[in-house]
Amino acid sequence: MSCVATLGMFDGVHRGHLAVLAVAREEADRRGVPLTVLTFDPHPVKVHRPEHYLTEVTTLEHRTDLLRAAGADDVRIVPYTLEFAQQSPAEFTRNYFVNALKAVCVVEGEDVRFGQGNSGDAARLRELGAAQGFDVLIVSDLLDPVSGRRWSSTWVREALLAGDVREAAYVLGRPHRVRGIVEHGQKRGRELGFPTANVHAHGVGVVPKDGVYAGWLHVEGERLPAAISVGTNPHFDGVRRTVEAHVLGRADLNLYGDEVEVEFTDRIRDMLSFDSLEGLLTEMDRDLAATSAILGVAQATRVDPSSVTAS
Repeated sequence: MSCVATLGMFDGVHRGHLAVLAVAREEADRRGVPLTVLTFDPHPVKVHRPEHYLTEVTTLEHRTDLLRAAGADDVRIVPYTLEFAQQSPAEFTRNYFVNALKAVCVVEGEDVRFGQGNSGDAARLRELGAAQGFDVLIVSDLLDPVSGRRWSSTWVREALLAGDVREAAYVLGRPHRVRGIVEHGQKRGRELGFPTANVHAHGVGVVPKDGVYAGWLHVEGERLPAAISVGTNPHFDGVRRTVEAHVLGRADLNLYGDEVEVEFTDRIRDMLSFDSLEGLLTEMDRDLAATSAILGVAQATRVDPSSVTAS
């Protein structure tokens, strides 16, 4: 069956990606065919320059879900290898757009690059489409209208690593989330009246800079207000970096082994080490008050440690 196709890394599925996907979706509907998205795993940087550490904004699974939410009927994961990267632009379009997908139209951003050494660009894609029998639509002006900066995964990554989750949300067109499995922690939070759902900060996408944030915990269709701590828990000499979400006013959640999403709304403060437990508790009470105010929910306080049944 024929389709409309688009190709890209789509790391983060930000506003630039969404603009291309919207045009592709509209074109697929106009032609009465499905929209197929080709994306890569791993990231090309990890193949060509493995010494340059790079964490994708989202996991592959999360990226796939975001692409489907943006209108893709089918998402195909192309294993990115050095051998794959040796295809000429003409070989690539023939192998994938013509033979594999039977694409009647390919939709790309104006900065598209493909084929060996990224030698294929928008002009070359138009030439190949005319020669190989598929139409080409190029989406231009994928820029922030305020700053003029091009929407990019690099911009998202920079904002998150600086702790600016509001700017990251602006570029993404939605608040940033990380997705992971709740694991057992050291249970200090529950002893202090702050039970948390703990997610290891590795392999879940780009985790914002260490600190305390206001946001939401998504689990089984529920969106729960949460104070979120990112870091190694320096007050207790922690070494393992985690994302810990305390759902405001809840002591009854049993989430061990569940997959959750942690959504970041705003940054409250840096991660600190305190001289005393009392100082830590006072600051955590302030965090709860700030979180409640940012999220627009009822003022939350510490829960009674004796009432904690899980987390």
